[in-house]
Amino acid sequence: MTERDRTDQHVARWLPVLPDLDPDVEGAVTRMSLLSRHLREVKERALAELDLQEKEYGTLHALAGRGGRAAPSEIAGDLRMAPASITARVDALVHRGFVRRIPSTADRRRIDVELTDAGRDAWRRAMGVVGDEEHRVLGALSPDERRLLSDLLRRVALVAERSPSPARNVGGPV
Repeated sequence: MTERDRTDQHVARWLPVLPDLDPDVEGAVTRMSLLSRHLREVKERALAELDLQEKEYGTLHALAGRGGRAAPSEIAGDLRMAPASITARVDALVHRGFVRRIPSTADRRRIDVELTDAGRDAWRRAMGVVGDEEHRVLGALSPDERRLLSDLLRRVALVAERSPSPARNVGGPV
């Protein structure tokens, strides 16, 4: 028999109340939500211990993903923010010594933002804590199972990324 978790208790409690509840859908969605919450809490603790704010980490992460150097507009695009919103973030990171502004090699009129060694180290330390926990949790699965899970979640994510269907039972029980 498979070991039971809190979600099994949650589903068992709601089935008599909502007889049309699909236990597999409810179980999958609840478990994804719990896992997401757990990883977010690990990340928040790691950032607090490293004295990094979420927005600082996000900006460092966006820069690292672009090879350590990018235009503010590129960072803004990666973070889905207005370009003007990036200035204050970059100012704070410059003040902490995590990034520096440098002339663009592509356009003399532009200034790029570049990770410093301190910024890269802060980003890597935070990534390490979060990555270690992701590997610990998903270590419950074999490599083939992890690949299957990733493939299945991709299929679900592709549906979620499309326009949502109209709400059903609006105003009815939740």
